Amino acid sequence: MEIIFDQSLVEARRHRALLHADEKATFLLDIVAREIADRVSVVERQFDRAMELHGYTGLTAECLAATGKVGTIERVETDKGFGSADQPVTVAPLEQIPAAPESLNLVVSPLSLHLTNDTPGVFIQARRVLKPDGLFLAAIPGSGTLQELRDTLLAAEAELTGGASPRVIPFADVREMGALLQRAGFALPVADAETYTVRYDSLFGLLKDLRAMGMANPLAARSRAPVSRRFFLRAAELYAERFSDPDGRVRATFSIIYVSGWAPHESQQKPLKPGSAKQRLSEALGVDKHPLKEK
Repeated sequence: MEIIFDQSLVEARRHRALLHADEKATFLLDIVAREIADRVSVVERQFDRAMELHGYTGLTAECLAATGKVGTIERVETDKGFGSADQPVTVAPLEQIPAAPESLNLVVSPLSLHLTNDTPGVFIQARRVLKPDGLFLAAIPGSGTLQELRDTLLAAEAELTGGASPRVIPFADVREMGALLQRAGFALPVADAETYTVRYDSLFGLLKDLRAMGMANPLAARSRAPVSRRFFLRAAELYAERFSDPDGRVRATFSIIYVSGWAPHESQQKPLKPGSAKQRLSEALGVDKHPLKEK
């Protein structure tokens, strides 16, 4: 398994962000929490036991509870400090789901799976801990997220030093996430993406929010060399030149992939076997069938 993220650094930065909480920087979690709850609310069933994986603020759990579709909700975090006396958390690493096989009806993951080295393994764990006909829902930043920042930092570093090191994490695309659902054994897999554009006065406002989210560069292959003030000033200039609106504010793109899959159950719809159709397509469409002529 390739080590892409320094997990100890990921946890340290998430914890530091928690200690210096900035409510304005939780806007993505707020959006995702409500979207996940909306998707659960339209499912015509109850989920007796649910688990929220590394939701940071716990808002996703709160929104799920408000749907009336979920019974008990257990929160999992990397540090007990993410919880409270009224809302305790179970402590576990980012890549482990602390539940017995077939013990949960619902597992949700809001904005944490993009920081796992073994994302396929986490998907498989989610499938195993779900009871038959249990639901897995996750929101994962995907391809296109922070593309403006990536391009700008690479251009600034190449211009000033003649080289470049990775400073924005890689993001998977929606097809890869759908394939992971199938690989993990989920039934009825679905993956779709929503794109959100956020505007800032400058690059520095975006960087401040990313630090407040605990999302500063956690790459294992990151450069350890100190970054100069000149570098960030030049990056801010390039960002403004390339990605600003007429009013001078700059854009930042966040593309969120929503994935869902069900633990297999005999009651679920299954695709028909090839050759099992009882009616020709031409008959269903009400058209005449014309055999192709050989040349």
